[in-house]
Amino acid sequence: MLPTSTTTPPTPRKVAMASAVGATIEWYDFFLYGTAAGLVFDKLFFNGLDGAAAQFAAFGTFAVGFLARPVGGLIFGHFGDRIGRKQMLLMTLLIMGLGTALIGLLPSYDAIGVWAPILLVVLRILQGIGVGGEYGGAVLLAVEYAPAERRGFFGSFAHIGVPGGLFLAAASFSIASQLPDDAFLAWGWRVCFLVSIVLLAIGAWIRLSVMETPAFQQVQERKEVAAVPFKELVASQPRALLLGMGTRFIEGFTFNLFSVYFLAYVVTNLELPKSWALDGIMVGALLGVGLVIATGALSDRLGRKPVYRFGTWMALLFAFPAAALLQSENRWAIFATFVIGLGVLYGIVYGPLASYWSELFDTRYRYSALSSLYQISGIVASGFTPLIAAWLVVRGDGSLWLVAGYNVVVAVISLVCARLLPETQGRDLDEPWVAVPKREKELARV
Repeated sequence: MLPTSTTTPPTPRKVAMASAVGATIEWYDFFLYGTAAGLVFDKLFFNGLDGAAAQFAAFGTFAVGFLARPVGGLIFGHFGDRIGRKQMLLMTLLIMGLGTALIGLLPSYDAIGVWAPILLVVLRILQGIGVGGEYGGAVLLAVEYAPAERRGFFGSFAHIGVPGGLFLAAASFSIASQLPDDAFLAWGWRVCFLVSIVLLAIGAWIRLSVMETPAFQQVQERKEVAAVPFKELVASQPRALLLGMGTRFIEGFTFNLFSVYFLAYVVTNLELPKSWALDGIMVGALLGVGLVIATGALSDRLGRKPVYRFGTWMALLFAFPAAALLQSENRWAIFATFVIGLGVLYGIVYGPLASYWSELFDTRYRYSALSSLYQISGIVASGFTPLIAAWLVVRGDGSLWLVAGYNVVVAVISLVCARLLPETQGRDLDEPWVAVPKREKELARV
């Protein structure tokens, strides 16, 4: 019998763990696709194309998932602010789990022709809609239960789903890749996707044991539920939304550059063993889990902005060294690049953002705000990163120097946006930040 909500409220730690486990499972599903896009899909679903064209097509379907994510974010954000966080999280988990499992059963291009890539795109869209609604709910489940002085720490548990899901995805593919190449392409990669059914059952069991968040319950009790949450968000806090999207740029770019494009670059462009990259991704992702929690906790002491800006500066300074290390074609240099990128850089940048973004917005439309911020900006910040990087490499005659330059530009944009946002540490969740025009500030001082 499945557990149901009890009258005793769960502790912030229990809720944070439920958020972390559920998010890890959903991101595992989503990141499986990115790993497969770099290693498998160009060979099985786009094998009618040659070389770079097949890789572009595979990365194009990867980007489709990010185009679908804002749709999921708007849908589930709306009902998450109207009905509640918990119900939406159960629905997104179901959509993600079934969509991922069906990819594992999908016939190849050789079997059903053009229907193979078409169905692949449809299932990728389902994945995008599911994860689009997942992010805001998972974060708010942890943040809105947490005490104000530990919001950074508990909120960061929702963010370990990203490196945690990546670790599981990379580990499953690393195990499957031990098979002979023919067996791996025939059925080995499919097992990684079919495991999602088991993870779906585990995630649903855990999330059914958690109650609705206290912050949303208060909004319901005061009868202040927003009629159209996204409309109120845009009317009340447009600047916070746009600047928040800017701070998302370096986070999404860093993750997808290292976990998706650099993986494909090592295997396809450098023609080196995929284990060289996968080992680094696994260690980096595991390190990232710890650093996300550590930097989330650190933001409770130092503030959200100092921790985030430090990580962004590190990402900027590592851009050209990362390109040089990969192009050295040295196994340990490649390993170190993935560990630093996904473990150190990503862990520091991502850790404080759950609490930082949540504290910017009003509870009445916070689910819509986080979903919109994360998913709309993710189209460019995340979804197009592999495509842009692949194009820049072609323009750069096979080198990564143009990609490194793009990395610097992205980091600068995020640093400027963070500069224009306030510090939110300790802010009451019922007191969102609304920028005051300079003229009004001057009049207030008179």
